[in-house]
Amino acid sequence: MSGVLMVQGCTSDAGKSALVTGLCRWLRRRGVRVAPFKPQNMALNSAVTVDGGEIGRAQAVQAQAAGLDPHTDFNPVLLKPNSDVGAQVIVHGHAIGNMDARHYHDYKRVAMDAVLASHARLVAQYDVVIVEGAGSPAEINLRDRDIANMGYAEAVDCPVLLIADIDRGGVFAHLVGTLALLSESERKRVAGFVINRFRGDMALLQPGLDWLERETGKPVLGVLPYLHGLQLEAEDALPRRREHKPQARLRVMVPALPRISNHTDLDALRAHPDVELMVLGPRELPTACDLIVLPGSKSTRADLAWLRRQGWPQAIARHLRYGGKVIGICGGFQMLGQVVHDPHGIEGEPGSTEGLGWLDMETVLEPQKQLRRAHGRLAWTDAAVIGYEIHCGISHGGALACPSSLLDDGRSDGALSADGQILGSYLHGLFDQPQALSALLAWAGVRDAAPMEVHALREESIDRLADAVENHLDSAALLGLIGMGEPSCAH
Repeated sequence: MSGVLMVQGCTSDAGKSALVTGLCRWLRRRGVRVAPFKPQNMALNSAVTVDGGEIGRAQAVQAQAAGLDPHTDFNPVLLKPNSDVGAQVIVHGHAIGNMDARHYHDYKRVAMDAVLASHARLVAQYDVVIVEGAGSPAEINLRDRDIANMGYAEAVDCPVLLIADIDRGGVFAHLVGTLALLSESERKRVAGFVINRFRGDMALLQPGLDWLERETGKPVLGVLPYLHGLQLEAEDALPRRREHKPQARLRVMVPALPRISNHTDLDALRAHPDVELMVLGPRELPTACDLIVLPGSKSTRADLAWLRRQGWPQAIARHLRYGGKVIGICGGFQMLGQVVHDPHGIEGEPGSTEGLGWLDMETVLEPQKQLRRAHGRLAWTDAAVIGYEIHCGISHGGALACPSSLLDDGRSDGALSADGQILGSYLHGLFDQPQALSALLAWAGVRDAAPMEVHALREESIDRLADAVENHLDSAALLGLIGMGEPSCAH
């Protein structure tokens, strides 16, 4: 029987994903066969798995930390919001349909069966399973039929670590308040606290830690430092902070679509020293720049309408007149065509929406989602490209006769306009390979860009998280909780 340890957070973005990632790499270094697990995830950033399904990107990163290929069992239930009250429901990697919040609440009994089936397979294969909760266990309105936090922990009888973010303030209120809102059996299940993103003098924090342990009777298993510059794929939240780079030679602007998906495609651009990337929100239009990227979208037609309301078509036309380049990825690629048809109501009400009209093609959204990994090269160079496809749309038209990539399975992908200014692709991860990144930056105007390996940056970040676990958490206590040593308390 595997050791199972769950990480739950007092809030969203408390550091659950990062801690699970660090624990997976820390245990792997010790020779432990470890697997990540998130029973239910709500995210628009997803990855294609080795078994041909779809899971949250955070679990794909955690699999990388554990030295594993991503698998659908690592995230058996994925919710991809397509409105404020509804989402596409994906079970064991495949979409079963759209549900509003009330319908999904009734469906949770079935979803829990999927969660427990994946749990059973993982504990049979691995020494340890490190589990990530979702949001907070103290969300009272979501407690009934919970499958994401304490409902799962109670069902499988596993200990829980509670993590809180001190950087946002109120860390002791977060921890004590969360405990107070749990049931008696759930409070007993909390084995200890982890405080995240601390910067300052530990001597000044220690009185608070001593009080917290006296007040709750729970040990503080460690305080993790604020780790600047981590290059990890975000689970969902779109990074909006602009990092000014005086040395940058390429300015890239991206609209923050209301239903933006897989914005992790931008990570390589954001990290590159020669690129200054700006994400523009409502009422913000691109100014002088070299490249506009239209990212993926979970609701392509609705986001097209949003672009029109904001004035983006006119801004893109002006950008192209001045010689700028445009890249559309997945939903952004579909937007560049003449029309997007949704006859089956895949993303909302059935109907058709006029595209931006820059590429001679039309897209039809079909019920069967395209999920595949892809390898090939950019069509105008030998630069290798490796990515993955997640889309319902099937595109047809003359623009596809000039593809942007040629794939190893004999297919072609995307389109490149006759004037060379507009590139479209269905491939997520388009910028992740060093050769492809250099070739795309050269196409956009920087011909001698510094080489960069985004995979290596992610590996370095994962190792930094594992180092933080090793150096700042109570290793003996952690090993005791997963049945690999004697439990102890951190003091």
